Amino acid sequence: MAIIAKLFCRGIVFPGLIALSLAGCAGGDLTTREKGAAIGAVGGAAAGGIVGATMGRPGVGAAIGGALGLGAGAVVGDYMQGQDQSEANHQPIQQNQRTIEGNRQQIQQQRQAEY
Repeated sequence: MAIIAKLFCRGIVFPGLIALSLAGCAGGDLTTREKGAAIGAVGGAAAGGIVGATMGRPGVGAAIGGALGLGAGAVVGDYMQGQDQSEANHQPIQQNQRTIEGNRQQIQQQRQAEY
């Protein structure tokens, strides 16, 4: 019975999870948050697998490491994405400030020319 369960998991469950994961990413380019989560999950799973192997349970270690890495990677990716958005929002503000300053100088020159 255990052999049938292993074959079922290897033949249906794991390929199904991989297919769902890939289908979820088919919507376009990955965001910085998604990239961070993916890198964290892979790195965490690798590290967890190594640690788990020393304890005789590499699968459990990989699962726990992958989950922790996913969370940590998503947090870091979210922070980086926020920084990118903040920088992108800041550039138009600076451009508008330069335009306003240029307009002030023109108004001042026109006032001086009138008097």
